Amino acid sequence: MPTSKIAGIGYYVPQQIVTNNDLKKYMDTSDEWIQERTGIKERRYAHRTEETTTTMGVEAAKIAIERAGLTAQDIDFIVFATLSPDYYFPGCGVLVQRAMQMKEIGALDIRNQCSGFVYALSVADQFIKTGMYKNILVIGSEKHSFGLDLTTRGRNVSVIFGDGAGAVVLQATEKTGQGIISTHLHSDGQSAELLAMYNPGTHANHWVKEEVASFSNAPIGDMFMSNEMIDKAQNFPFMDGQAVFKKAIIKFPEVIMEALTKNNLAASDIDLLVPHQANLRISQYVQQKLGLRDDQVFNNIQQFGNTTAASIPIALCQAWEEGKVKNGDLVCLAAFGSGFTWASALIRW
Repeated sequence: MPTSKIAGIGYYVPQQIVTNNDLKKYMDTSDEWIQERTGIKERRYAHRTEETTTTMGVEAAKIAIERAGLTAQDIDFIVFATLSPDYYFPGCGVLVQRAMQMKEIGALDIRNQCSGFVYALSVADQFIKTGMYKNILVIGSEKHSFGLDLTTRGRNVSVIFGDGAGAVVLQATEKTGQGIISTHLHSDGQSAELLAMYNPGTHANHWVKEEVASFSNAPIGDMFMSNEMIDKAQNFPFMDGQAVFKKAIIKFPEVIMEALTKNNLAASDIDLLVPHQANLRISQYVQQKLGLRDDQVFNNIQQFGNTTAASIPIALCQAWEEGKVKNGDLVCLAAFGSGFTWASALIRW
């Protein structure tokens, strides 16, 4: 059975830089407050009307495809991970296929939020290993800025997120000791509502208890989206930050060690750990827990914020461009996010 390798990688971030001080125009916050809690100094916001989750994904994909020595016509499957699609439906995968004028290939959308890229990579890996597809385009892209509550009310969530996209081309390799060694996927839906965007949704306010009485006799359309939801700011993401942090610092190192143990390796064997850029404090905790040096962990949340499904491919590409990922290196990718979901991938570059 062949192994899957990353043949090309690319990323794209919007031009507009939004600093912590810029956010002071909209909410009661400070550079010190944000950095202390998240480690973030700035993030990128996409153009409000000219850039979408799909267009950013396309820009990252162009770079990855070119670096793989391919053209868009060589791609035979697309896996697109995002929590912020252009439309409620259809998904972004088909929009990429259209934008890049590809053949009538399959397109799959992955909705695993912060863990989305690792999940997408794992799915693509299986298709490559079975020989079903030869050149798979895997994209993680997010446009958070259009849906954030940029007020003091929403600052605990809004200061964290940024926009951007990353992409890889996965293809088979017969070279011994190269490529994706293993992937590990997990979920626990018991606490799904602790990090979620409730509205719009088909739950008819089942999870937003205080609304049930007022909407029990309302027309179905009003239960999907209403002026009352907007007035109460219930169309923005919700996060119980402390609960997420407590779960993340357990599952992050756990899923990394799962990958290492399965392959008879130790944390000291890792050349570079690329964690999902959720919070610099989480990454620092995981680094300390695993006994890794600073040069063994790559973080860029300070520069780009949390771009959820895009954060790992952006960070991986940036690390590679800076010469921090070299042939033969053991690279570990790990993520934790909404669902809750968590995942890891071990790669021999």
